[in-house]
Amino acid sequence: MQEENGNKVKTRVFRVSEENFEAVLEEAAAIIRSGGTVAFPTETVYGLGADGLNPGAVRKIFEAKERPPGNPLSLLVHSREDLEKVAKNIPEKALKLMDSFWPGPLTIILEKNDIVPEITSGNLQSIGLRMPDHRIPLELVKRAGTPLAAPSANLSGKPSPSLAVHVVADLSGRIDAIIDGGDAAIGLESTVVDMTVEPPVVLRPGAVGIEELERVIGKVRSGYKDANVGTDVVKLDKKAGQKYRHYTPDTKVVLVEGEGKSVSDKIVELLEKYRSEGQKVGFLFSEETAGLFTLKGLNTGEFFLLGSREEPEVAARKLFEGFRELDRKGLDIIVADGSFSRSGLGEALINRLREASSVRLAV
Repeated sequence: MQEENGNKVKTRVFRVSEENFEAVLEEAAAIIRSGGTVAFPTETVYGLGADGLNPGAVRKIFEAKERPPGNPLSLLVHSREDLEKVAKNIPEKALKLMDSFWPGPLTIILEKNDIVPEITSGNLQSIGLRMPDHRIPLELVKRAGTPLAAPSANLSGKPSPSLAVHVVADLSGRIDAIIDGGDAAIGLESTVVDMTVEPPVVLRPGAVGIEELERVIGKVRSGYKDANVGTDVVKLDKKAGQKYRHYTPDTKVVLVEGEGKSVSDKIVELLEKYRSEGQKVGFLFSEETAGLFTLKGLNTGEFFLLGSREEPEVAARKLFEGFRELDRKGLDIIVADGSFSRSGLGEALINRLREASSVRLAV
């Protein structure tokens, strides 16, 4: 278990298989029941779980992640019974969303019951709830007998973990156990929709798009940062409602947004500019931009290929891995390709790229 004196914790890593599934999940559930912390895969990203109704256990999540106090967590549930234990005044529209998208990558914000500790809800009267579409967290919630507070299993503000090795890199020595269940299928965090207001508001885009939500419940508003930019450089400042930065590598990120070849040409221009300044540059590429570099015979240096512009789902699965890979290279700048299609997971992909960038260029 985690030590109270600040010393490092011995973090156990369980590599789960069909042969050891029962034993691993039972041991992990026992850690949760005794107030400990366990990281595990979901279909979105790896989560860091603890008993969401135990303030002491939840506090360990904040300590392990170095998460700012007052930053609310969401809860993972296994059943409607779990839901009714922690939420009240559940609107009919929320039930329709559950019928359509649970289990799945959709977090629904509802009024909370008093059983949910203030540390879990960030002193708010609401709580985010999700039923994950992944066998491991569902079984862990069921066996632990409690909803799990489960933010992403990374140091606060850093790129979310899509692989167990990312969790090990960030949290080994800080948490009790990590369940290695392979890579996360989606690679980006869930869509978050606030159902305590009317019309409902999407606070974070994810695999469930606004159009899909509206087909089920009607009008839905977008409440996340609209990052439409002009043709000039946009330097980002913290604004009201944007207190905490997320998904941010240590290396400065310059995001180039626009259409097709114009983005590729701008990235070539930036390569030449940064090289002339003696800076070490890395790239998050689309296949199309990488092809232009090859055509021009450019030695790109450090780069990570996300995939085709027309396949944002592929790029989404690789995004956080790409940031982490490039962050280890001792670079001065990462130039990110923002030419991906906005269809499907594209909106969420661009949202995460915008969140990670300190400079954006539109071409």
